[in-house]
Amino acid sequence: MTAKIDPLSIIKEADSIMISGHVRPDGDCVGSCLGLYHYIRDNFLDKKAEVRLEEVPDAYRSAPGSVDIITEAEDEKACSLFIALDVSEKNRLGRNEKYFDAADKTLCIDHHISNPGYADYNLVDPAASSTCEIAAAFMDPDRISYNTAYALYMGMICDSGVFKYDQTCRRTMELAGMLMEKGIPFTKIIDEIFYEKTYLQQQLLAWCLIHSRILLGGRMISAVLPYETIEEYGARTEDFEGIVSQMKLTKGTAISLLATESRKGIFKCSLRSDERVDVCKIAQTFGGGGHVRASGFSYTGDIAAALHRAQQLAKEQLDTCTME
Repeated sequence: MTAKIDPLSIIKEADSIMISGHVRPDGDCVGSCLGLYHYIRDNFLDKKAEVRLEEVPDAYRSAPGSVDIITEAEDEKACSLFIALDVSEKNRLGRNEKYFDAADKTLCIDHHISNPGYADYNLVDPAASSTCEIAAAFMDPDRISYNTAYALYMGMICDSGVFKYDQTCRRTMELAGMLMEKGIPFTKIIDEIFYEKTYLQQQLLAWCLIHSRILLGGRMISAVLPYETIEEYGARTEDFEGIVSQMKLTKGTAISLLATESRKGIFKCSLRSDERVDVCKIAQTFGGGGHVRASGFSYTGDIAAALHRAQQLAKEQLDTCTME
């Protein structure tokens, strides 16, 4: 953890609070933003708080307060405190970065190991399973409402892979249990996010599996979803959710890679792995990042070259791995 700070003390000193997360918000981003938003509204009645994010994927819109999220950007908007949640670098705030720069004070709460501590106050704990875990830890359990618990639990299961990833520890499970005791439908939340898929999502998954390649003697699986196919299916970014994780479940694989072509020659690559491969190191080679078991990067150019390089990097790690 980069600093011993008390976010609640900083919040107490602020009048207007703007909460935001990274571009292309995921479950931990949405959950931490909404969780803190509800906690402030429930316990700091004199504060004005708002959440600003890009469009939230359908999977996370069941979280209470999602309709309150402001997605439109304004030319001028200042606040006394800007809180960045789950944002590893300031430029990943996207269009909301200008509000960060205009704020009187800034606070960053995050769990990415690559976070340089860019705010006035930084609470960064790379050992945490999620930003939602960090947020739950500094909140008073007796003052956490149903709405706060719902949002934080949602984010925790997303970034921990339903408590499967390495950062899951005793504190993670104890905090999750505390949130469950608030009466949230924890089974329903898991089912809706991880298991229930639209027919389109199932079709895209099937396409990717059919057109996937098994590499490195079965230890790696990769697929490229081209722009033409995405257009043919009328798919959006959120429709790709979960595909790379499902690919990783192929028996014998240590790493999965999915490249989706958003525009001609422009790709978003997602990586998942088990304990044999640190995919964050691979992503960082391409200017990306993330977590040890789940990372990603953007790439422009010949995707075959990028896949070949990623394969080489994975092989280097696998060849030196002592795991049976």
